[in-house]
Amino acid sequence: MSGSLAKVRVQAYLTRQVSPMHTSTLPRAGWRPLVAGVLCALALSAAAPGAAHAQAGYMPDETARHEGTWLQWPHAYTYGRAYRDRLDPTWVAMTRALVASENVHLIVYDANEQTRVRALLSAAGVALTKVSFLIRPTDDVWVRDNGPLFVYDRNDQLTITDWGFNGWGFDAPYRKDDVVPAAVAGRLGLPRVDVNDVVLEGGAIEVDGRGVLMATRSSTREPNRNAELSEAELEAVLSEQLGVSKFIWLDGAPGGKDDITDMHIDGFARFGTPDTVVTMSRADLRQWGLSSTDIDRLYRASDIDGAAYRIVQLPLTARDVVTAYGYELGYKGSYVNYYVGNTVVLMPEYKDPNDAVAKSILQGLYPGRSVIGIDVRNLYRNGGMVHCVTQQQPAAL
Repeated sequence: MSGSLAKVRVQAYLTRQVSPMHTSTLPRAGWRPLVAGVLCALALSAAAPGAAHAQAGYMPDETARHEGTWLQWPHAYTYGRAYRDRLDPTWVAMTRALVASENVHLIVYDANEQTRVRALLSAAGVALTKVSFLIRPTDDVWVRDNGPLFVYDRNDQLTITDWGFNGWGFDAPYRKDDVVPAAVAGRLGLPRVDVNDVVLEGGAIEVDGRGVLMATRSSTREPNRNAELSEAELEAVLSEQLGVSKFIWLDGAPGGKDDITDMHIDGFARFGTPDTVVTMSRADLRQWGLSSTDIDRLYRASDIDGAAYRIVQLPLTARDVVTAYGYELGYKGSYVNYYVGNTVVLMPEYKDPNDAVAKSILQGLYPGRSVIGIDVRNLYRNGGMVHCVTQQQPAAL
């Protein structure tokens, strides 16, 4: 395993003795006609400059105003009580920080879990006036990847896009998580666009809100994710549903047993603001596992108008991460996987000397928000940080 490849969910799944998952490819029977129609519409739009845009929706960047944030609370039903208890404090800390900024929507496994979580928050002094609960069985906590992606439709109505989720290519349990977007749409009474024929995790993409999408090929098209789609076909549906027209494709790398996300973009490169890419130094990106070609592409990236993005670098941790219960992970942590709320920024914290360095950099990038460190050491052992377990709901226009 590469020393700092931090998205290592598979190690946690292996140690939890998860039974092998079904590995056949999801059906794509209805997809080809849909793509053909989208490609045709895009071509007609390009041929008629005065015509209305073809996109069905567009996804705002993370700094746009939120109605709230969605979290899936850890439970014991999939991986046991120790797993749950080691993660609870991180969810309490995120909720405490976010309620000062916006509404917090908690997905809990069942009524017993709702009672338990209410008690945890109350004991921690977290006010529940901005907290709501949706009771829905889940497999795990990664709402960034399995949860709804909110967009505005062509009439600026808030809409949920519901993409296929298959446990990062059948590497983990997923069937309960895959239906979370539909449950959220039902709770909110929002329109839902069913795009389940296309597998897409929220952590696999970054959008700048101005028409540019950044992603790795390794986490969007691989044998068990969209294998039957060409890159042009995938771009067509992303353009239609997310309102993007320019793509920054990095090759990435298949993760195998080290990284079941196959190098999600949000672990090492983010659109910090519509004109800014937040990433790591070239040396740290090489340590993370990127090729020199990908690093060059990232550092040369330009926006919809061809202007170069401003680059902001965050360090890796100074030391290898050790969990709160003393487990030595043997690799460093990323600060890039942070989350932007309305008035706060939740930053991964590792009890490391570089926590203060990263916090200072982020505070400079977001002067109107308070940067709050969230201890992710235990979560990091399971393969993610703050951005992986949060999902923004934009405010209605």
